[in-house]
Amino acid sequence: MLRGVCWLSTRMSYADHDGQLAVRIAREAIEARLLGRGKRPFEIPKAFEDKAGAFVTINNHPGGDLRGCIGYPQPFFPLVKSIERAAESAATEDPRFPPMDREELDRVTVEVSILTPPRLIEVKKPKELPGHVTIGVDGLSIAQGQYRGILLPQVAVEEGFDASDFLSQACMKAGLLADAWLDPETRVYTFQAEVFAEVDPRGPVVRRNLEAAHAGH
Repeated sequence: MLRGVCWLSTRMSYADHDGQLAVRIAREAIEARLLGRGKRPFEIPKAFEDKAGAFVTINNHPGGDLRGCIGYPQPFFPLVKSIERAAESAATEDPRFPPMDREELDRVTVEVSILTPPRLIEVKKPKELPGHVTIGVDGLSIAQGQYRGILLPQVAVEEGFDASDFLSQACMKAGLLADAWLDPETRVYTFQAEVFAEVDPRGPVVRRNLEAAHAGH
């Protein structure tokens, strides 16, 4: 649920070892759910007890096709819980895909995006919105009436969108027309993410530099 400008701040600039832990937590939550066992415990740093939004993306390996992606854009839960809940849901509850089975665990990679809370873009005219969206930095959240849609920052980079394309795609993700961002009733929010991903199944975890990837296009 996107309800306007955030009501609290969140810690960002996570260290690489934090990202590695985030991905391990997500992988463990997925495996525990699919294997029907309890989650193995981790030593959780204080930063992971602070409330923060997170998305977990599961990709087929080595092809890289999406297998599931669900998350929490708002800081409703402690980060560790956001990651665990998103991971379990991405594996078994993404309506675009059938639930994963245990045989897939060795054929997918896990990616965790740790989010800042969405912030409303305020402009005098909607046509000014693209100037307030930075590809490779910002994700988008769209809200109009009952319609909601969110696209992570890496989507624009991976698909080669410019700011206008990204706004249109976010509107369509919300179930709106592509040009709905030009409607004054549409609220557009940006957020940022730190993204950490497995290189291969259960393999090393790296930080994704979205700005550098965008610059390389």
